[in-house]
Amino acid sequence: MSAGTLPQSPADGRGPASAPSLAKQPSSRAGSGSGPGPGSGTRADDGRIGLRANLRHIGALARRNMLQIKQDPESMFDAVFMPIVFVLLFVYVFGGAIAGKGNNDAYVNYVVPGLMAMMGMNIAMGVGTGINDDFKKGVMDRFRTMPIARSSVLIAKIVVEIGRMLIATAILLGMGFLLGLQIHTSVLGLFGAIGLSMVFGASLMWIFILLGLTMQTAQAVQGMAMIVLMPLQFGSSIFAPPTTMPGWLQAFTDYNPLSALADSSRALINGGPLAHSVWMTLGWSVAITAVMAPLAVAKFRKKT
Repeated sequence: MSAGTLPQSPADGRGPASAPSLAKQPSSRAGSGSGPGPGSGTRADDGRIGLRANLRHIGALARRNMLQIKQDPESMFDAVFMPIVFVLLFVYVFGGAIAGKGNNDAYVNYVVPGLMAMMGMNIAMGVGTGINDDFKKGVMDRFRTMPIARSSVLIAKIVVEIGRMLIATAILLGMGFLLGLQIHTSVLGLFGAIGLSMVFGASLMWIFILLGLTMQTAQAVQGMAMIVLMPLQFGSSIFAPPTTMPGWLQAFTDYNPLSALADSSRALINGGPLAHSVWMTLGWSVAITAVMAPLAVAKFRKKT
C-alpha cells in the first residue's frame, strides 16, 4: 500500500483485514424506512457527518499522512536539521555581536525561546506545500468520492504537522541545553512555552493551507510564504531586543505576533513579566484561526 492512497477491502470481503474505513455506511432494512444504525456517525435527515465519524476520519487521514512520512523520510529533514542549523548559526554568528564577545551563554537563553516561535512558523509552511502537492497528485480526487467531512482532511494535516513541530522543538531545546540553555523558572514553565508555541503554530497553519489551496504550484506557495515570513521573523524580538531598532520598526515589533510569542516563551523559561505577552499570543492565535480556518475550509470545499 502506498502512502498516498487509503486501504481498500477486497470486493468479496475474504481478503486480509484492512485499516479502519473512513466512513461507516448506514445500515437499514430495505423498505423499513429506518435511519442509520447505532454508531454510524451520520445523520439521515441532512447527511451531515457526526462527531464520532469525523474523529474517526481524522484519525485515518492522519495515519495516511504519517505513512507518507514513513515512505519519504526526507520530508523530515527540515524538522530534524533546521533546529540544529539555526541554533548554531545564530548563537555563534550573531551571539557575540548582539550579546558581546564571550556572552554566548547569555544569548542562548535569549535566542532559543525566540527560535521556538520561528520554528513553528517554518514548519507550518510545509502544510501549504503538502496540500498543494496532494491536489497535483490526484489524492484529493479520491477524497472527493468519500462520504467524509471536508474539514477532516485539513485537520488531519494539522495534527501531523503539530507532531513534526514537537519533534523540531525537542531538537531545538536539546541543542540549546548542549550550548548552555538554563531553565530559570520550572519544568512546567518550559512545557507552557512549548504548548504556547504549538497553539500559535497550529493557527498559522490555516494561513498556509489557504495559500496552498490558492496558489498554482508548491513553489509559488513557498515563494509567497517567504514574503510573509521574512518581515515577521526579522522585524521581531526573536534575535535582538527591539530597543536598538528605529521607532517605526519598534512600533511594528510591538504588534508582531512572533514578538509576543518569543517574549512569552522567554518569560516562561527565564522569568519576568508574563501576562501581557501570553494574552497577546493567545489573542493572535484565536483571531488567525477564526478568520483563516473558515476561509480555508470554504476554499477546500470549492475545489473538491
